[in-house]
Amino acid sequence: MSQVIMVTGGARSGKSSHAESLCRAQNNSTAYIATSIPFDDDMKDRVKKHRAMRPSSWTTYEVYQDIYKEIPKIAKSHQTVILDCVTLLVNNIMFKEDIDFETCEYLEIDRVEQSIKEQVDLLIKAVRKTDLYFVMVTNEIGMSVIGATRLTRVYTDIIGRINQQIAKASDEVYLVVSGIPIKIRG
Repeated sequence: MSQVIMVTGGARSGKSSHAESLCRAQNNSTAYIATSIPFDDDMKDRVKKHRAMRPSSWTTYEVYQDIYKEIPKIAKSHQTVILDCVTLLVNNIMFKEDIDFETCEYLEIDRVEQSIKEQVDLLIKAVRKTDLYFVMVTNEIGMSVIGATRLTRVYTDIIGRINQQIAKASDEVYLVVSGIPIKIRG
């Protein structure tokens, strides 16, 4: 039977480190699903640092969308999976389409959000058909100041609702603050 674990927290809160420690504790074959698209030097440096932190025995899969399609294949050779991170997954789906979020109709925003919700639902359903220990890392961005632009507000709103969707479907949820994990569900 699968286990779905959500690890959330603010930027640089230690959430990825905590998620990785949960996976290490399983002491088995681990897959790392990286959702980032390193588009500039800063992001490339972050990816490099994240890679250096994980065990070399872990297999990395770089998947930016339709992750649910990869789950059956990954589950054949791994018992534990970490997906880092949901926030970038949402970003990838939002920006794969040529939409100006500052000026578009709200119906267009609703359509994009529905597409993201469907992707997450399909992912969780795919995981539930396996015996995976599946850890999802996400950012809690709704606890900061309200964004100055419409795009920032739309992004924050969508991430907040996607995080709620994942938390509801998760067996355990951790909030990481200043490197300290707090179990808030499970």
